[in-house]
Amino acid sequence: MEKNLKQLANMLELECLTGKENLDRVPHGAYSSDLLSDVMGNAQKDMLWITTQSHKNIVAVASLKELSAIIIVNGRKIGEEVLEAAESEGVVILFSEIPAFETAGKLYNYLHDIEK
Repeated sequence: MEKNLKQLANMLELECLTGKENLDRVPHGAYSSDLLSDVMGNAQKDMLWITTQSHKNIVAVASLKELSAIIIVNGRKIGEEVLEAAESEGVVILFSEIPAFETAGKLYNYLHDIEK
């Protein structure tokens, strides 16, 4: 059974900040990078994007690449203009207090059904 963003957010204790109407999306892999040009060149459609970036341009990249969601890590603060842009573009932003490495590890285990 494929796991959607709602299940993923619940299991990894991620807070959904935008795009709640799109939590039925099914992610297919993930990409972790803070360099926008790297994400544009290497992330694939329906992937999750793990990043510490929290400026408005992340929304444009996620929308352009048709990513399933952005996971902002390290408890980074996200401005209201970013959240508004994400809502308007239908981009799901999930929020985590934990670092990228730990988030990626938990995400990998979850997507590949690996027990703790």
